[in-house]
Amino acid sequence: PFFHFYLLSSSIIENSMSSNYKLNHTDSLGNGDANSLRSNPENAFSDLTSLAQSEKAVEELLIQQTPMQASDDHLIEFSEALRSNELTSFSNCIFIIAVAKALRGSAEGKALAQAEAAEWKRRYELERSKNLDLLRQAPLNEEANSMEMDHIAKSPRLHVPENGKSTRYSLERICAHEVLQDCEPNSPIGSNNKLKRKASFKLSWGCKGQANDQHKKDIVSFESGNITTADRSSKQISLTWETSPQNVLIFTKPKSTSVQVLSVEMVRWLREQKGLNVYVEPRVKAELLSESSSFDFVQTWEDDKEISLLHPKIDLVITLGGDGTVLWAASMFKGPVPPIVPFSMGSLGFMTPFHSEQYRECLEAVLKGPLSITLRHRLQCHIIRDKARHDYETEENMLVLNEVTIDRGITSFLTNLECYCDNSFVTCVQGDGLILSTTSGSTAYSLAAGGSMVHPQVPGILFTPICPHSLSFRPLILPDHVTVRVQVPFNSRSSAWVSFDGKGRKQLEAGDALVCSMAPWPVSTACQVESTNDFLRSIHDGLHWNLRKTQSSDGPRET
Repeated sequence: PFFHFYLLSSSIIENSMSSNYKLNHTDSLGNGDANSLRSNPENAFSDLTSLAQSEKAVEELLIQQTPMQASDDHLIEFSEALRSNELTSFSNCIFIIAVAKALRGSAEGKALAQAEAAEWKRRYELERSKNLDLLRQAPLNEEANSMEMDHIAKSPRLHVPENGKSTRYSLERICAHEVLQDCEPNSPIGSNNKLKRKASFKLSWGCKGQANDQHKKDIVSFESGNITTADRSSKQISLTWETSPQNVLIFTKPKSTSVQVLSVEMVRWLREQKGLNVYVEPRVKAELLSESSSFDFVQTWEDDKEISLLHPKIDLVITLGGDGTVLWAASMFKGPVPPIVPFSMGSLGFMTPFHSEQYRECLEAVLKGPLSITLRHRLQCHIIRDKARHDYETEENMLVLNEVTIDRGITSFLTNLECYCDNSFVTCVQGDGLILSTTSGSTAYSLAAGGSMVHPQVPGILFTPICPHSLSFRPLILPDHVTVRVQVPFNSRSSAWVSFDGKGRKQLEAGDALVCSMAPWPVSTACQVESTNDFLRSIHDGLHWNLRKTQSSDGPRET
């Protein structure tokens, strides 16, 4: 630090040195400063008086300085040396002035930082006290209120059951709870501005253990010089409500008479039998009001800004339609998605295991809990325009549940796409295009292009070419932690087009790039039985997978 202070005062020392030079030398005209000093003794006396006063002021300033830390002992010794009149030259005096200024600046900076920290701490404590006051004023029963306080005091955590119990399955739980304020009173979504809390739930999954409940998280272990794989978790996730859901959002397939009839019946049942607050799309509310004016209790939204308020309010989502309705419902949430209960009223129904005829029994079981769910991963994608020159020109993120497709559009030229995985070159796609799919979308466009069918809870990104002009270009499955970048090279003969779950089609010019990675917000869909059972049933019923006549037993046999 002493050397740094010396650097700060270098310019002042140079000025003092030039002053000493003038006292002992003459200028180009032969008039020396020393002679002029002798010829003007009054000026000389005033300069000496000023110097003495400055030196005294510096001494008083250093005496008043409070040492900042034990590491600044050399500065204290320096001030002591000044008090003992060991440093009295003009240059040293100027140097000490610089040191004193640096000390003062350092002390002021520390005081300013401490003041800012105190102010932020005061704001934090004030905000925390306000939130606690709101919780105490909220109309909650005593048990729910105590649960509320406990969740605020403790962050979401992993819970492993205690050892000593001999059961087949152990449960690892993640607790999720939010206390969220209603929207503005003028908003159509919120009829009042009271503090409401979203229904909390916890997720747990089973682990097939040997004779204890300890959940083994390691993929591999190294004990006694042997490398072994750990016991696999079944990863069958179960959702258990900690507080009863109050707000339900219903999405329906448009222009379907059977869906419209069921929606009228379901909305009335949820309101009258279950006492739930029902939210629907503006189109559906108009259909309900045309059916009867008694549906004025149904709530909706008016613009995109109010759609962003859905997640803080909605506890459960119900879809009436096919897989496309589930995709539409998931696209309405740009972040976390509430649990979805999909009813099959479409064509294939890979993601819609529930039958509409038993909707009362299904919803009774869902609202009571616990229920098995499938966590379906999503991709987050964004376009970087002219990647090679302008990294900062990035468009907004898009979330897809099935796939993002890059194709050649209406042009007859081959698509030319350079593909990178974590900045490592993968290949150059020359063909009709490329599909980057989630495992939930493995039974959609990727399957039609020759990709494999993958269980939806397998974390990964499917890399499937569309009609590649190559006999050796086979599809890939990449791990979920990688980032894939697809770029249109500058020497490409044509542009490309990209679509997200079949919507939001955009053009990619030469130099543009599409960047995709796994999104942190999965879509949880309720299972009729459990995840694997529902997946196998969907490919059997929807695709008639490996369906053929059984070989006749009547014929020649091995002897």
